[in-house]
Amino acid sequence: ANNPGRGWTCATARDGTRVGVVNLIGRVFMGDFDCPFRAADRALADLKEQADVVVVDMHAETTSEKAAMGWYLDGRASLVVGSHTHIQTADEKILPEGTGFLTDAGMCGPTRSVIGMRREDVIERFLSQRPARFEVAGGPILLQGVFVDVEPGTGRANAIRRLQQKGKG
Repeated sequence: ANNPGRGWTCATARDGTRVGVVNLIGRVFMGDFDCPFRAADRALADLKEQADVVVVDMHAETTSEKAAMGWYLDGRASLVVGSHTHIQTADEKILPEGTGFLTDAGMCGPTRSVIGMRREDVIERFLSQRPARFEVAGGPILLQGVFVDVEPGTGRANAIRRLQQKGKG
């Protein structure tokens, strides 16, 4: 609560749909932060009259915390998608009450890397256990994410599919 920013906002899409976006941070292996479940409740209460569609980014380390958030918000958010680990998961689904869910959207960055960083730097840090500055790797790139079709009138997800597009670097 003491950090800059709001944690959620609402914007209007080109077609007039009011889209609420919520960013939550997990606790497990991440630090001593506000409870993301209670933060989600506060955000959804604030967005209730402002948004037709609600997208939740669950920035967390563990798949279990992200999955728990998906189930916790089923029927209250249009999409719950995880971020942070840089590794796209293959578990996209529509939950029973209409929430689209994907444990981790993946990363946009170089493919010949360790989560986007020069692999030599990361390997050296694992070998030496000394702090090291990481640099972004070069080479071919990958764009990952998720497409979700949401019915604006109900806020329910109709379809979900992962995006994975290779590019040149």
